[in-house]
Amino acid sequence: MKYLIVFISALIIHVSSFSQQVVKVSLQASGLTCSMCSNAINKALKTVDFVQSVSADVQTSSFEIHFKKGSEVDFDKLRKKVEDAGFFVSSFVATINFHQVPLTEKVMIGDKAIHFIGLSETVLNGEKQVKILNKGFISSKEAKKLPVPTSIQPKVYYATI
Repeated sequence: MKYLIVFISALIIHVSSFSQQVVKVSLQASGLTCSMCSNAINKALKTVDFVQSVSADVQTSSFEIHFKKGSEVDFDKLRKKVEDAGFFVSSFVATINFHQVPLTEKVMIGDKAIHFIGLSETVLNGEKQVKILNKGFISSKEAKKLPVPTSIQPKVYYATI
């Protein structure tokens, strides 16, 4: 009986951690000077295995990235692709579909821990736009204004809604 309870508890934790789905990411890049720069980022993002489609807006230097259903999205991999193309991410907003997720110290989305800053909600439900505040995901000017350290740590993100 003890093992059954442990197994069921582990299953519930496993299912709840994956019930949140990253639907899309909108990122803005800095350092672009022409449509060829935008094209370089667009091509780089399309090579990521979990990316289904990328649409670029040359006017705003932004990219909307949709993912293959059920895939594990790696924010750091997306950031790295932009940097490998020779540019920087100045804004990174993930649209995440939450299913009655109680807010505690952190929210787990797959293997990612997201710490929310300045959030008054106690339960997250439905699609929410989550702005990632870590260094490398926002401009350096914006990072200096934040009340918490946001250095790059694998799979640990600070965010606001």
